[in-house]
Amino acid sequence: MPIICPTVTPDNTPASFDIQLRRILPFSRRVHLDLMDGEFAHPKSIGLHELYWPDDLRVDLHMMYLQPWRYLKTLCSLRPYSVIVHAESDGDFVALATTLHDYGIGVGVALLPQTPVDTIVPGLSVIDHVLIFSGRLGHYGGVADMRLLVKAKQLLTLKPELEIGWDGGINASNVRQLAAGGVDVLNVGGYIQHAIDSQKAYATLESLL
Repeated sequence: MPIICPTVTPDNTPASFDIQLRRILPFSRRVHLDLMDGEFAHPKSIGLHELYWPDDLRVDLHMMYLQPWRYLKTLCSLRPYSVIVHAESDGDFVALATTLHDYGIGVGVALLPQTPVDTIVPGLSVIDHVLIFSGRLGHYGGVADMRLLVKAKQLLTLKPELEIGWDGGINASNVRQLAAGGVDVLNVGGYIQHAIDSQKAYATLESLL
């Protein structure tokens, strides 16, 4: 069954990360943490060494970094549930994925709106999760471009066991359509983080699935 996965998109201050994470911890089973290097994505966020989370929380680290491989040792030491890198980033993806798998960490790839599914076919055998990105890198308040749902269909045809994620513009008016279109992990940022009652916003989305 599809799940609602709240997003944390901190700026470069530990206080920003702390506030956002604590806001969603009471009701979250899985969390999507956005990290920006200030080069591939702006603005720059806090560094990997400033992250923390409870041991029982499933954490997906969304690395909006141009060269994520440079941080591989630290990523492995953090032991997140998964690491999601961008198809548009630099480096040897298969080597990075192999090392993460050796540490029991899931491997995900994010596709910007303009990036076709064919781009990641050569590495599909080592990919566990594909994130269809329809937001604004490093910011809340994206718009869900429902035309991108075709990517979910294409991906599941190529590898039916893939976990499909969506990032950008999820709200009460489109969450059902996204889930019906094949999205397993609905990463929700502004709708939850900017709500007057974040837990109520989360519950509203869950009730629609």
